[in-house]
Amino acid sequence: MHRKNAYALVKKIPRGRVMTYGQLAAAVKLPGGARAAGRAMAACPSGQGIPWHRVVGAGGRLLLREPNVWMQRKLLESEGVAVAERRIQDFKSCQWNPARKKHRA
Repeated sequence: MHRKNAYALVKKIPRGRVMTYGQLAAAVKLPGGARAAGRAMAACPSGQGIPWHRVVGAGGRLLLREPNVWMQRKLLESEGVAVAERRIQDFKSCQWNPARKKHRA
């Protein structure tokens, strides 16, 4: 059940935005924290439109092994996210928080 909640939340991450494994785990109350979120994303079913590449390590680090990290980097860059040395360049501006609401003026 927790994995399904995690996948549903990841589907809501907008293009060009990311969240950390720790944020994902906290948001869906995933027992085991960031490591459990990492395992859930590693077990992510393909072909279901889950943008797994938008979940990254703390501080915007890309933690996957090759060749998956190469694919993650290319997907993020195609969405306008700048990545260098396995780290998102302007991580704070790319970070997505589902609890934060947009206020209109």
